[in-house]
Amino acid sequence: MNQLEYIQLDTGENPDAAVIWLHGLGANGHDFEPVVPELGLPQDASVRFIFPHAPEMPVTINGGIRMPAWYDIKSLELGRTVDKDQLVGSAQAVGALVAQEIERGVASDRIVIAGFSQGGAVAYQLGLSYPKPLAGILALSTYFATADTVACSEANRNIPISVFHGTHDPMVPEHLGRASVEKLESMGYQASYKTYPMEHAVCMEEIHAIGEFLRRVLNL
Repeated sequence: MNQLEYIQLDTGENPDAAVIWLHGLGANGHDFEPVVPELGLPQDASVRFIFPHAPEMPVTINGGIRMPAWYDIKSLELGRTVDKDQLVGSAQAVGALVAQEIERGVASDRIVIAGFSQGGAVAYQLGLSYPKPLAGILALSTYFATADTVACSEANRNIPISVFHGTHDPMVPEHLGRASVEKLESMGYQASYKTYPMEHAVCMEEIHAIGEFLRRVLNL
């Protein structure tokens, strides 16, 4: 996969922390850009937000129509069947953005990987396999698609993981979010899990909780 294009939003000069935030199927990097001012981060915090754009590709469950996607979804039966090679390829492409931030002077353990829906599945894959310690994983309205294949990195064995899901989600049923946490726990990880009375979306209460997570793991 070619280098990902992205939107960059810095909350101050010379950022010493970064959040790489992945959108869902059919969206783009602009999707979560408006969330940043609502996170309640300290005014003196200097954080770089990176919002990558997924490449366009045919998506089987949508009749093969080309749209921004991190990987193909072939079926929604039994949870869902996805193209794991494409998912891993997307994780590697996002990993190149992590490496870029490290080269720009941000320590790896000051970098959070966040993702919504498809983006969350990529965040799980990248965050758990990245060879250097990261600050945390934010998994929003998503599922752990590569739970049985991910090569976990010892560097991120204790990575903070926060999982959020809507109880009325018709796109990614809430039981898939819960199953992700149960799988993580069976693999030895600790993950917090919180639900909200919403569909496949984010709500203000959740955004405030995300802000609390970022403040905690980035010591803001």
